[in-house]
Amino acid sequence: MITPNSISARSITAAILLFFSSIYLFAQSPGSIIPAPAEVRPAEGVYKYTGEPQIRIIRNAKGIVSEGYRIRITKGGVTVKAADEAGVFYALQSIGQMTRGGSVKELDCCEINDYPRFPYRGLHFDVSRHFRSIDFLKKQIDAMARYKMNKMHIHLTDAAGWRMQIDAYPRLTGFAAWRPEKRWKDWWSGKRLYVEEGTPGAYGGYYTKDELRDLVKYAAERHIDIVPEIEMPGHSEEVLAAYPELSCKGKPYSGSDFCIGKDRTVEFLEKVLDEVMEVFPYEYIHIGGDEASKQNWKECPDCQRRMKDEGLKDVDELQSWLVKRIEKYVISKGRKIIGWDEILEGGVSPTATVMSWRGTEGGIQAMKYGNDVIMTPGKYCYLDHTQDAPFKEPESIGGYLPLELVYSYEPIEDSMPADGLHHLKGVQGNLWTEYVFDDSHAEYMYWPRAAAIAEIGWSPYGTKDYADFKKRVVLDGEIMKAEGYNIFDIEKEYGERKASTRPIHHKAAGATVSYLKPYSPAYTAQGDGTLTDGMAGGWTYSDRRWLGFISDIDLIVDLGKTEEIRYIGGTFMQITGPDVYMPERVEIYVSDDGENFTLLNECWNDVPDTTGDLLFKEFSTVCATSARYVRYKAYRNPGKRGWLFIDEIVVN
Repeated sequence: MITPNSISARSITAAILLFFSSIYLFAQSPGSIIPAPAEVRPAEGVYKYTGEPQIRIIRNAKGIVSEGYRIRITKGGVTVKAADEAGVFYALQSIGQMTRGGSVKELDCCEINDYPRFPYRGLHFDVSRHFRSIDFLKKQIDAMARYKMNKMHIHLTDAAGWRMQIDAYPRLTGFAAWRPEKRWKDWWSGKRLYVEEGTPGAYGGYYTKDELRDLVKYAAERHIDIVPEIEMPGHSEEVLAAYPELSCKGKPYSGSDFCIGKDRTVEFLEKVLDEVMEVFPYEYIHIGGDEASKQNWKECPDCQRRMKDEGLKDVDELQSWLVKRIEKYVISKGRKIIGWDEILEGGVSPTATVMSWRGTEGGIQAMKYGNDVIMTPGKYCYLDHTQDAPFKEPESIGGYLPLELVYSYEPIEDSMPADGLHHLKGVQGNLWTEYVFDDSHAEYMYWPRAAAIAEIGWSPYGTKDYADFKKRVVLDGEIMKAEGYNIFDIEKEYGERKASTRPIHHKAAGATVSYLKPYSPAYTAQGDGTLTDGMAGGWTYSDRRWLGFISDIDLIVDLGKTEEIRYIGGTFMQITGPDVYMPERVEIYVSDDGENFTLLNECWNDVPDTTGDLLFKEFSTVCATSARYVRYKAYRNPGKRGWLFIDEIVVN
């Protein structure tokens, strides 16, 4: 029996439902609580009960922070103290995770003092690329609540489809919500067209306002706020196809960015946001702001006129003008905005919250400006990357992000301003779904990695222990499987690419490399010494082992002295989703003086570029020669002008 004290019936009902869903034996209760609590003090004995547990709840307790709670379990019963309803709710989740299974339930006697490290603990849902049912979202809300996550970020609009009913603009859902192809990759590589609702074979969907209100209510009962995202000014192809007058060229399929020079664009965005704010009560509205191409603005007479009238020096400031204009409007409605870190370009208002995804640098800069920040760096928080060896996982957009790497993320860095740390509001995990078609696949990509995000956001600094966390994840995973969740089995993890787990000993290790064509500043790995550091790359080109080139490769390795050489080779990767390809061919040369080179071999690629699988190939030669210098040249395929990634030049 749970005795509430001034707590809403709706909230307590939701808590009870989740509480009684946890009926499995935990080996070391309460150590199996996820996320790990701030403080646990064990006491002797076990509290046994049959039927409903006797729990006394004291609300408005003094000395407890918002969302925090204290639990005292003795042989006489269970007492929960909390400052607010959220604290009570989270306490019941912890008790549920401590519950032992069987006909007689047991709880270890103990005292728990628990509270969140950060106020924002979020999970992102991309429903634009692939529409998700309300039932799916509710199911994930239940899992989020168990892990004490409190923000659901819903990416409602993007090129792939508009997903919210807007009464003022019915073609957003009557046309811009539907496309001919189910597979995003097929649509993206094709004509990128939209079709009318009801067209045979049309793929997509949208939420009515009533459906979204019901979702908001469901989430609120579990103390989760929903953050709606309406993309602007970029990623808006679907809007401009339905309402081409909002584009710079005034015709459909002519760009991805709103025309900021037109007043009707501002009017459109304000009317849309009015309807969004009517449905979503949370104080924050996400306005996107990322990856705008800005190309049409440079030639658009309306945009150029806007820049002249407002005294804007470049298109970055033009985007900033729109962000500030929209923010002013949102503030006038009693709300606040969040934007991706690109909103910093051209200047940003100090009242905007910045979501840092291109690493953490943007977030750190925003903190120095005085902006609130939510950290979601791709290296640790992008759950669309494969969570195990790509050869055994479903197709993904690329990248490798195992559970342990997610868990290793520490949001507070030494380079952050000490007087600005209060601006760091929390963390979020993101799942972009270009390659994630089905609900079950999306669920598989979230869990258990989202549990690691939850623990980063909740548990105190310095308490993380991956071995302990993994044990808790395995135990809790059994509960989730029994409840019908499709989750990654961490006990069957294959792990990192084996070649990258041990040093490579060869004659070029530590040698100086001269780059006749520069590598990309976006993928510098370990700098000039990357290709002779004795380490192979892993499953992803972003692991700082792979050196990236957006041009042909031409480099010279100086062995320091003349060496007998029997083998020269380098390994490339291919994953076509992010335009990473094998070279068309590689030429390998040697020289005694570093000026006059002899061609040893020309290696041609035989790997097809029609597969989305992650592939590796050595371009090498076996020889019998001696030389001091090795020249290695790789040529991009003229028909596939994408990226080349190489991890090591091996000489033996």
